[in-house]
Amino acid sequence: MRCPYCQSEDTQVKDSRPAEDGAAIRRRRACPVCGGRFTTFERVQLRDLVVVKRTGRKVPFDRDKLHRSFEIALRKRNVDPDRVERAVTGIVRQLESFGENEISTDDIGLLVMEALKSLDDVAYVRYASVYRNFREAKDFQDVLGELRGEPELE
Repeated sequence: MRCPYCQSEDTQVKDSRPAEDGAAIRRRRACPVCGGRFTTFERVQLRDLVVVKRTGRKVPFDRDKLHRSFEIALRKRNVDPDRVERAVTGIVRQLESFGENEISTDDIGLLVMEALKSLDDVAYVRYASVYRNFREAKDFQDVLGELRGEPELE
């Protein structure tokens, strides 16, 4: 593994332990050249996923981008980071189990909304406002009604 500080190819693993409920391995590494320390994560990747954007453009799936979406929606909310990590890992596993290499942004968005709904109502509404492209206050009222279990009105 290349050192992110000095680009040396020779780094040493100082500590390894399971992470994300055993779905990953966390490794602490040290660079003997510059003395820098850093952490890496090793995860099983069942298949290379490609995200199909609404424009039709295809980009490689980025787990970190998915995680950032959760962080943005959950900003200033008191949610255990382990629960967020489990949600992200769960979504990635679901996407990999679809049997398709190409996944639409709509499919990902629905899975994120489902996960956020169980994590935090405010984060769910925040994400929904962007994902569903809210234009007026009624859109927020509709989502709040969904959270309360009210039937959707047209």
